[in-house]
This record gives sequence, C-alpha cells and structure tokens, in this order.
Amino acid sequence: MTVEQPTTPRPPLKSDWLGLSPHLIASFWPVERSASSRTWLRIPDSPSVQAPLTESNIEVALNWQSPFEGAGQSAMPTLQAMLQSGALQPAVKSSGAASNFLSGFEGRTGITKLNSTQVFGGMPPLKITVTALFRAWSDPATEVEAPVNQLMKWALPQELAPDGAISSILEAVKGLAKGASLSETAAQALLPSVAPTKIAMHYKGRTYSPLVIESIGLPIGSNVDKNGRYVEHLVPMTLCSLTAIDRKDWEQSNGFGGFSS
Repeated sequence: MTVEQPTTPRPPLKSDWLGLSPHLIASFWPVERSASSRTWLRIPDSPSVQAPLTESNIEVALNWQSPFEGAGQSAMPTLQAMLQSGALQPAVKSSGAASNFLSGFEGRTGITKLNSTQVFGGMPPLKITVTALFRAWSDPATEVEAPVNQLMKWALPQELAPDGAISSILEAVKGLAKGASLSETAAQALLPSVAPTKIAMHYKGRTYSPLVIESIGLPIGSNVDKNGRYVEHLVPMTLCSLTAIDRKDWEQSNGFGGFSS
C-alpha cells in the first residue's frame, strides 16, 4: 500500500523550533481509507501537529508458544512429578526392588526437543511509544495548548451517542423517512457512535500509517504563565498500528520502520 506524504494545506500546529533538524520533528495528521482502494490518504484540509520526540520506541511482540510442552505428562501430572523428584521412594523403603525401580525415574523429565518446539501463535498490532515536547516562546495558546488539544481530539471518539439502541433505531427510521440511504441508516441504528480518528506519523523520513492513539497523557502539573496557560507540555502517547504487520508492511516506506496497511 502507498501513503500520501504530508502536505501543508494549512500551517501545522506546533511550537517554534527554529534551527532544529526537521528529522527530529515528528508530524501527525489524520488519515482515511480511500474509497477506491485500500490506500490511506490524508483527510483534505485537515490540521497537522508537529513536535520533537524526547523518547520514542517501536515494540513488536511476537507470540511464540510450546503447545506440546506437557505432552505425555498431562494424564497423571502429580504422579509424574513425584517420580521425577524421588518423592515416592521413602514410601516403598520396605521393598528394595521397588525402591530401586523408582530411583530410576529420579532426575528424569518428559520434556524433549520435539514437544518443546516453538510455534508461531500470532501477534498483536505494533506499538509505538513516544513523548512529544511542546513549549512556548511567545504564545502558549498556539504553541502548546492548540497542538496538545488537537492530539487529544484525535484520541477521543468523534461522537458518542447520548441514548441507547432504541433511540438510535427511531432516529434511523426518521432518516429513512427523510430520504436517507438504507446502508447509512442501518449503520446509524446498529452502531450509533463514531470511533476515534486514525492518524499517520512521519518521523526521520519514515511514515507510519494508519495508527490509532491507544493512550495519551496530559500532565496537568506542567508550568503555566501568569494567565494560567501552559507554557510547556511533555505528552506521552502509545500509538498502535491498525492491524498486525508483516515483512512487506515493514519494508513499505523507505525500507526501514515505515508501514502502510
């Protein structure tokens, strides 16, 4: 898949970082799936946020398991353990032959290379943890509060329906009466709320898209000016790919660390 590189339909929301290398500044913008393909494109005339990252890390968790590790021991696990540990020998001290027989099991194990073979059991979506830095030189409202508020708006649901399923169905019926399409009204009735926005991140020449903001922190103890406006914010975020990724996704953008699904 291809990803539209960031454009600037309007000035980005950011602090003033004059002199800082553009490779050290991350750009975030909202994306949507193209109607004609699986390509994710920037939403037209949408805002963007720029900030240097004081911390950033990509984590890929791969679920490898040994599903046959207990093979041959699951029928009588307690007895197997007592044989391997030698716990049964004191109980048969009166019979030398039995004791010698049981001593042969001590220190043995049923685990083999075959039944401990790892198999790939799947993987969750890729996680990117970052901490975005905002600080004000002249105007806290535009340099700190505006970009942080935009990140928070992307992280939150676009809309939560105020009422339950019955109210949503009634509203959908009203929409049908006014000429709305069946697919639109069915979606509104079954799923009345709107999920958070998908975003893209461009950092050090690599584009990661689509992403969702899994968590975001707002340090309300940060410094403020005399008017109570924040003059600095360190905003921790956990971003996740929309799906699990494969080798092709990893190589999609600039051959290292970028992807598109």
